[in-house]
Amino acid sequence: MDAQSLFVKIRVWIETARPATLPLSFASILTGSALAAWRGEFSLTITLLALLTASLLQILSNFANDYGDAIKGSDRQERLGPLRGMQKGQITMQEMRRALWICFACCVIIGSTLVWSACQSASDIIGFLFLGLLAIIAAITYTVGKNPYGYLGLGDLSVLIFFGWLGVSGSYHLQTHAFHMSILLPATGCGLLATAVLNINNLRDLDADRKSGKRTLALRLGPLRARYYHIALLATAIICLSLYALFELKSLSGWLFLLATPLLAHQGWTVLHAPDGTALRPLLKSALRGALLTCTLFAAGTVMS
Repeated sequence: MDAQSLFVKIRVWIETARPATLPLSFASILTGSALAAWRGEFSLTITLLALLTASLLQILSNFANDYGDAIKGSDRQERLGPLRGMQKGQITMQEMRRALWICFACCVIIGSTLVWSACQSASDIIGFLFLGLLAIIAAITYTVGKNPYGYLGLGDLSVLIFFGWLGVSGSYHLQTHAFHMSILLPATGCGLLATAVLNINNLRDLDADRKSGKRTLALRLGPLRARYYHIALLATAIICLSLYALFELKSLSGWLFLLATPLLAHQGWTVLHAPDGTALRPLLKSALRGALLTCTLFAAGTVMS
């Protein structure tokens, strides 16, 4: 393989890994780590290992999503999203299966290192190893298998769980070795913002998903109700963060995240009035930035509190 072909191949793999989706993983870890810092229990080593583990899980999910959709024929030519490596014929089934195994091994190694470094009791080690295995299974079975849950409309719930409840609460517990019910408020807020990103993706691909039999929640709700659902996701996320700032942080800096609300409001207005999936196509990057900005501002405000 010459240098130009190698460069093209590397670029294809980077595109298939979808680095633009990594901010969703970062947001939950940053939020949980900021909450730990607010309690005086921040660990840079654990935070970095958690960020690396979350990134690898996200890439594993993206690879598996590409693989599963390619097998089921969901990545049709009329799909409005960017063409993926397997869809363009630049990555073979065998190459993707090999990449999945490599990514799986990396997740196990880095995740185990994180658990070993952070956990102080046998019960915590067993519990987080189980959660890590569950996260790997969820990343793969979103579109892979006989009955992938992404085709059953359960993708939104999965995002809320892993990018919200487990991502935030898990990174918080690994550093504080404690759990407080109030953490579920920012965890839910963070997870709902990530779910909103998925909802835009699914709204964009309604027609293609309908033809391929991919029954996402947006497809089950229908175009209009899925748009109102999107507004509810954004509004509820802000309410959850506001409640935590009001009852826990009790500081003006704790409301720093409100600076991102104009961006979220514009996102909601655009989704509500977009005539079709084509109009939603450029909004996906904006939604990713909005989720990351909101969580980053919340994290910064928490630390400043």
